[in-house]
Amino acid sequence: MLTIVLTNRNRELAIVKKCLDSLKQQSDKDFELFLVDYGSNENYLADLKQLVQGYPKIKFISCRVSLQLWNKSRAINIALKKCRTDFFFVGDIDMLFHTDFVKTLHQCKSTKTATYFQVGFLSKEETHQNKDFQNSSYSFLSQKEATGMTLYPTDLLKEINGYDEFYHGWGAEDTDVHIRLRNLDVEVKFYQEDILLKHQWHPKNYRTHQSKDPFHFQLEKINYSYIQLTQALNKTTVNLNAPWGTVPDQNHYLKLSQNPDFLWEISPVKSQINAFMAQLNNSKDQIISLIVKDANSGEKNKQKLKKVLRKKAIDFLSLKEVNNILLQEIVIHYRNLPYKYFFDTVKKEIHFTIYFP
Repeated sequence: MLTIVLTNRNRELAIVKKCLDSLKQQSDKDFELFLVDYGSNENYLADLKQLVQGYPKIKFISCRVSLQLWNKSRAINIALKKCRTDFFFVGDIDMLFHTDFVKTLHQCKSTKTATYFQVGFLSKEETHQNKDFQNSSYSFLSQKEATGMTLYPTDLLKEINGYDEFYHGWGAEDTDVHIRLRNLDVEVKFYQEDILLKHQWHPKNYRTHQSKDPFHFQLEKINYSYIQLTQALNKTTVNLNAPWGTVPDQNHYLKLSQNPDFLWEISPVKSQINAFMAQLNNSKDQIISLIVKDANSGEKNKQKLKKVLRKKAIDFLSLKEVNNILLQEIVIHYRNLPYKYFFDTVKKEIHFTIYFP
């Protein structure tokens, strides 16, 4: 027996259905399947739950953390903590699986090896033709650098505390695990004998203004530097100073809809942003809200002139800078706490609410 985990947030339901159908049609049924939804919006979530009812094999976990940063590592770790099989495969909700994929996973099982799989990428046109695995043709193949789609010995992955939950946004978390396993002298194999996985095309809305999800504009660069340190420091075990794989407490998240105990509305002044972040450490059993509204151009120009004249001036930040500062603080210190975050680029406002149990 082995476990497959898929993670999701607001992925198009047609793509989800084709993925689940390909798993339903496996020639080898000897697997458990977790689907962890991490932060889909409420309307979508209702439709997803209805879809999942057609797949009784699925163990469905809903983390109602919309308006939080995407944290695939935490979603995977939630399933890992619940896994009771000897092997654990991390997949993606946008994959099509060959009918013999699970059969091949069983053939690849080894307590001393992790195995990751080459993926064929479908074009937009091919994806929209709604073909199954056998009848769809890929445009190009992933190479060794693409480190997702990995089969792990479960005990070994738990030994290193799973995926590093520092990683938010997209990318790097899979490569990080591979690096840490190699640091333990564990072999990590690249399976490319057959193409058993095909990636369905979809737009990357999270990188556009169409998405309401929080987005740190420099986080991918930070992730890249962080993973270099993982390698340089020969890291093996992570998540040492915070709980990992914890299921969000929904009662705590419901408090975010209540009136805050404290609301601070400010302009993007550097000293005030720094003061707010420092005071968060002094909160207990409180709901704290922050609204940052951009200063008008007249006031900004006035302060710039004061600087030129070497007079005492207010140091304004751009809202993008404020966004990155606040989200980085959340990632490092408060990622397991209930919070909601929204950057309205049209109204030029940032709204942030966090609950300290």
